[in-house]
Amino acid sequence: MSVQVIMRDGKPEYAVLPWEEYQTLLTNGRDVSAAKPVEASDTALGALPTFGTLPMLREAKGLSQEALARSVGISPAYLALIESGERDPDNAIRRALARALEIEGWQQEA
Repeated sequence: MSVQVIMRDGKPEYAVLPWEEYQTLLTNGRDVSAAKPVEASDTALGALPTFGTLPMLREAKGLSQEALARSVGISPAYLALIESGERDPDNAIRRALARALEIEGWQQEA
């Protein structure tokens, strides 16, 4: 099952999964009667991932730290610092990481 987990304050808050897998869950008898489709324009700004989820997103794509770092033009050591929260990347690196991970962008840190 390919699920995207959206975190808030370091805890999972939402799970997003492909429509076909959702339908499979419905037909297998799981009760999700309270769920309803949400238009993209209705989603909260907080729906973008934070850098705290970067390792999970990278691993979900099957990428090593080295592969992701090289694909965005940074060193694996610098990516490790970003993933650990020790460094905050500039906007160009943020955009490159988002493109490489096929996400729309990153949530702004407060």
